[in-house]
Amino acid sequence: MTGPCDLPAGRERDCGLLAPVRAGSTASPAVPMDKTEFLGRVGLFRELGQRERKEIQGLFHEQRVDRDQFIFLEGDAAEYVYIVLEGKVKIVKQAPSGKEMILEVFAPGEVFGGATLLLPRHPASAVSMELGVMLCLPRLDYLALLKRFPPMAFQIIELLRTRLGEAHQVIRGLAAERVETRVARLLFKLADKTGVPDGGGTRLGLHLTRQDIADMVGCTLETAIRILSRWQKEGLIKTEEGVITILNRNELDRLLGPS
Repeated sequence: MTGPCDLPAGRERDCGLLAPVRAGSTASPAVPMDKTEFLGRVGLFRELGQRERKEIQGLFHEQRVDRDQFIFLEGDAAEYVYIVLEGKVKIVKQAPSGKEMILEVFAPGEVFGGATLLLPRHPASAVSMELGVMLCLPRLDYLALLKRFPPMAFQIIELLRTRLGEAHQVIRGLAAERVETRVARLLFKLADKTGVPDGGGTRLGLHLTRQDIADMVGCTLETAIRILSRWQKEGLIKTEEGVITILNRNELDRLLGPS
């Protein structure tokens, strides 16, 4: 039996209940932190009162991760539910050809690894996109919380409904939408999830390579480069050090067609 926050074999771990490491920085002396306020911003626990969140915060263990570090691998036993405390996480699936397909990106405050509720093993892998910290909740504690706090079950149903809708949109896009439309939809999704205002535009809160974007929309690297380069020349976006800023959302929105 593995201990709290165990990573795939060969990966380092740190499960102390400590303040998060700032993304892009080196580790510094940690300071104990109270997770009550943070859990209140997580949809799964939003219906719980402050007293209840304070009671359960001790169930969560911290897991520090480096860039490109696996949090769990496809096929691993689903023993924990995770919440991104700091950093970004991508869920990836390995195709038979060996190509990596990015299925989803999770930002701080989002829950992932929920397969533990329905499946014995993870159907895909989770990889940290940058230096970060995860909160991990053991499966048995997760199930016990659902029995103790029924409103959490309704939040899970809502979460599953949202993600099922997103999955349907992806499938429909791969079958019927132009690549430009799929790329625009992806940028809007990431902007809504991680974006911050930047001089009249919206800067995505994560670094993405052209290959990342190609994998997420199901196109070749060359096609992704061509589309993004054209949009940059047309003043619709700009890219600085791997970070995309949407400059003209209205124009890009036309690619999506009628809502």
